[in-house]
Amino acid sequence: MSYEVTATRRRPQQFDDLVGQEFVAATLKNSIKSGKIAHAYLFSGPRGCGKTSTARILAKALNCQNGPTDTPCGTCSNCQEIIKGSSLDVIEIDGASNNSVENVRQIKDEIQFPPSSSKYKIYIIDEVHMLSTSAFNALLKTIEEPPEYVVFIFATTELQKVPATIKSRCQQYNFRLVAIDKVKQCLADAAAELNIQADDEALFWIARESTGSMRDAYTLFDQVVAFSDGHITYEKIRDKLGLVGVDRLNSVFEACAGGKTTEVLGFIDDFLQNGISIEQLISNSADYIRSLLLIKNGVTKESLLGNNVERYSKLVLEKWNPIQLERALSIFLTLYRDIRYSLSPRYEIELTFSRLCWLSEYVSNAEVKKAIDAARGLLMGAGAGVGAGTVTPAATPEVNDVPAAPAEQVEPAKSSPLPEGLPRFSALQDQDNQTPFPSGGPLPPEQSVEPAAGFEPMGPIDSPADYDDGWTNVQTPPDENYAYEEQLESEKLQAEEAQASYEESLQNSEASEKAQPQFDEHFTTADGRDMTIAQLRGSVVAELSVNEGFIASALDRTDLWKVSEGCVETTIASSLDLQILQKNVMAITDRLSKICGRQMEFIVTEQKIEAQTGQTEQKEIPVQVQVLVNAFKGTVVTGGTNESI
Repeated sequence: MSYEVTATRRRPQQFDDLVGQEFVAATLKNSIKSGKIAHAYLFSGPRGCGKTSTARILAKALNCQNGPTDTPCGTCSNCQEIIKGSSLDVIEIDGASNNSVENVRQIKDEIQFPPSSSKYKIYIIDEVHMLSTSAFNALLKTIEEPPEYVVFIFATTELQKVPATIKSRCQQYNFRLVAIDKVKQCLADAAAELNIQADDEALFWIARESTGSMRDAYTLFDQVVAFSDGHITYEKIRDKLGLVGVDRLNSVFEACAGGKTTEVLGFIDDFLQNGISIEQLISNSADYIRSLLLIKNGVTKESLLGNNVERYSKLVLEKWNPIQLERALSIFLTLYRDIRYSLSPRYEIELTFSRLCWLSEYVSNAEVKKAIDAARGLLMGAGAGVGAGTVTPAATPEVNDVPAAPAEQVEPAKSSPLPEGLPRFSALQDQDNQTPFPSGGPLPPEQSVEPAAGFEPMGPIDSPADYDDGWTNVQTPPDENYAYEEQLESEKLQAEEAQASYEESLQNSEASEKAQPQFDEHFTTADGRDMTIAQLRGSVVAELSVNEGFIASALDRTDLWKVSEGCVETTIASSLDLQILQKNVMAITDRLSKICGRQMEFIVTEQKIEAQTGQTEQKEIPVQVQVLVNAFKGTVVTGGTNESI
């Protein structure tokens, strides 16, 4: 008998032989027992988890000469033909190579003929997602209303590519990846059938590499059996397949934990010289760090670790905490993504292990926060130990009634007494009303310095002629445009204008102060509370600013508020703000009524600005200014008036 690969030799022949698909097997068996057989099935799931094998078992269960039965005999002619793939009534189609409309039309023609020797005519279409859109559309009516003797079984690894119209016409069964423990047990049974000894560590490695796919596990198992000489060990797998191994990784990461960069780089060079690929080294290192992280978190399940927990370095576990292990794992995962774009993958792996030598110094943000919190507690405790007084803010005083309170008396520390007489201020009190000296007494006397001996102050100058500044006071300038008398006249005129402008601004300031809203006026709410207009206005603006920012901003720019019985009147200068307030007057009224405890009305009008009358007095332009104006064709701006020349 010719050699048969393990995946084919151990292909399930009964529903009970399916590994890791107990739900699918139980559902199909119950359907067959109750006679509720659907006309179309859709099996989906990862590769190598039993979709095609389940389709063949279902075909045998339906066409077995003893059936339909949930336990096909496997010995009758129909079952044997299905196992060999020679049954005329069970047609397997590869959807990847038969994906055209013509192939679907051929199926539609064939289903018109009943089965030749079986009860059902079954079509198994593998990789059905590869069919074209036209082929799917041509198959819709056939799937929806097939002859009673036709059953369709679709299998796919990419369910998202199957149209929803096909899904809705089929019973869907989702296949899952097989657990590592079950894969390892199946590998052990396969080794026993071949009379081959296999270590558990080696079988665990094969099961982990298969990632839950039984076909991948059997394929890798056959490869390992070929070079193991009847005894499968992890050391043989490590040497033949270019793996690093736990023992070597222990040495490398112990050197990293000890900060021995030179030794670590030597290990890396030995690995690469022995033919271990950089990708494999990164993958094995990531698996090793992951296992250490699981052990740190209390996970000791061998199927998750891949090895016995005793095989991992205790020194590394002691040196690195879980946060540092997470950081190391993140470094390797990032490195695996980056090496494909790197200038030199070797440089990348060497740099990574060099960084790991400093991993013991890595501090996470959470640890920094804990250290800051601990330092804050120590500092606060030290401050209390030296007798620093606790500062409590005083109660909020009434408006315009802020008393001048002296600063608090703070007892100086005994270990380092403060010099007497130093000024001190409190950040919690009003700076304008503090006394800068702890004793609360008067300010220190001003220091005076006696004039030096022989110093005589300079007396007043009687006349300009008595003071020689290097110029002759009666000297006449050579150019009449720059006469000294005209300069004095110009300066005098400018001084008069400045004085007039100052007096005008002073009058405007006094008028504006008189026109300022008197927000300190009081009124009484419905519940008897005494409230100022400033408090009312601030409360309304604060409530509106939470969700109605534009309204609150416009309301804050209003003028004097006049509060009467049940009404608040005000004015505003901007017409845009006036529109906003008038449009949202109900929202403002609701806030006012809520605060005042009774129904309030809000009235806002546009502020009237009186036009200024009178014309600005025309002023004479100095000659030198006139020359500049004529030269540059400009405009003179003087005292708030413009004159265009």
